[in-house]
Amino acid sequence: MLIHNFDPVAIDLNFLQIRWYSLAYIFGILIGWFYGRKIISKLRIYNNFNYLKIDDFDDLIPYLIIGIIIGGRVGYVLLYNVEYYLNNLREIFYIWEGGMSFHGALVGIIISTILFCNKKKIRKLIYFDIISCVTPIGLFLGRMSNFINGELYGKKTELSWGVVFPKIDSLTRHPSQIYEALMEGLVLFIILNFLAFKKKLIFVPGATSILFVFLYSIFRIIIEFYREPDYQLGYIFYSFSMGQILSVFTIFFSILIYLRIK
Repeated sequence: MLIHNFDPVAIDLNFLQIRWYSLAYIFGILIGWFYGRKIISKLRIYNNFNYLKIDDFDDLIPYLIIGIIIGGRVGYVLLYNVEYYLNNLREIFYIWEGGMSFHGALVGIIISTILFCNKKKIRKLIYFDIISCVTPIGLFLGRMSNFINGELYGKKTELSWGVVFPKIDSLTRHPSQIYEALMEGLVLFIILNFLAFKKKLIFVPGATSILFVFLYSIFRIIIEFYREPDYQLGYIFYSFSMGQILSVFTIFFSILIYLRIK
């Protein structure tokens, strides 16, 4: 059993606080950017994907950042806590305190990538695939920062690796944030990159990104059975949380897109 006593503030300069949550986004984007460049270089050199350009990927990054921040925050506000933020409008902009929706960020990334690719007149699907290969890096860091913040905690458990979150209560709980970091981050990264490059899935434009959405949704549904629902929402339908219901929709969405591409 572990007693959670982590400080959400990584660096405190009195006049400025740098939180682990913010660092997770910063390093997730930077590492993903670096790895995405490596993917494009490899595809150009070894697989003759000459239409891919590192400069284009570099130019895409600001679009992705805007899509992630706006989509993730708007998604959280509208889907998870709209009543609170209607009464506290200024706090909508306090993203360093947490409160981002994966499904909102997903929509933001899709829209921003489409806008960028239409502007540049370049192929969309291959860029969606590259983004999908690097996204689990950010998901891993984001979920670990959720654990440090002591948020999105799990249900009661008697397992030896349970964690007590003193700011919540004295119960021993599943470290569901770590479950998500491992499944949505590490395992998803390994599966996608293995299939994309070892099994040449990258040669089927759009397939990797469809698989990303499908597998993420499956993992999210499973893990949320071990996680407490958002306190302000509770369960939406029987024992299904908002995150699970949204993931059901993204499963159907990924299947429909697959059938259309096929």
